[in-house]
Amino acid sequence: MGHLDHAALGWLTPALSYVMACIGAALGLRCTVRALATTGRSRRNWLVTAASAIGTGIWTMHFVAMLGFGVTGTDIRYDVPLTLLSLLVAMVVVCAGVFAVGYGKDRGRALLAGGLTTGLGVASMHYLGMAAVRLHGDVTYDPLLVTLSVLIAVVAATAALWAALNIKSPVAVTIASLIMGAAVSSMHYTGMFAVGVRVTPSGQALPGASAMQFIFPLAVGLGSYLFLTSAFVALSPTAGERAASASAQSPVQSAAP
Repeated sequence: MGHLDHAALGWLTPALSYVMACIGAALGLRCTVRALATTGRSRRNWLVTAASAIGTGIWTMHFVAMLGFGVTGTDIRYDVPLTLLSLLVAMVVVCAGVFAVGYGKDRGRALLAGGLTTGLGVASMHYLGMAAVRLHGDVTYDPLLVTLSVLIAVVAATAALWAALNIKSPVAVTIASLIMGAAVSSMHYTGMFAVGVRVTPSGQALPGASAMQFIFPLAVGLGSYLFLTSAFVALSPTAGERAASASAQSPVQSAAP
């Protein structure tokens, strides 16, 4: 069996991946709170932004962590189409879960359905990303740890959607985001500890792209998207602020000749 290193770059990749998960969670929660305070097209747009933020945060967290993944005795490459498919899956399933909560009439049922859908989607994203790994050897998984990682994903997703429904204040959202980031990171590393690799030495070139050729530029691009979207959300007035502004302008307009 090849020796697996989950932190080949030291604490940089685990710490940075945790930060990305927290940013995606915080942004997603804030957007969902905004969505639930609006109706119509505005609600839909905020929910789409929330889903893209959470999905991007989870995917970026996974592949930033993978930058520190190494196996002795073999290089590692990534299948580009499968890697992009894992990003699409993350976006679609998170969108489904967020919309279930945003538009569900029975919030309890919507929360359970959304949490299950999103959690299974997050786990699917993780294992699709692992299926994209190309190396000289065979990859095996510990079924018990795989099952545990899926359970963590479902619980984390359900907790995230519950927080979106029940947490409003910025301080509470920050605390919830830190907890959610830890849950997503726990899911990732539980899934990674389930991995075993039997290396078969070979001089043949591996198909696919290296992490620095493909994963790193894509992660930087998506991370930039998260930071820019965070700035946009922070500068956008809330429904309460818009209402206060409208009520402040109303007396002025009525007093005008």
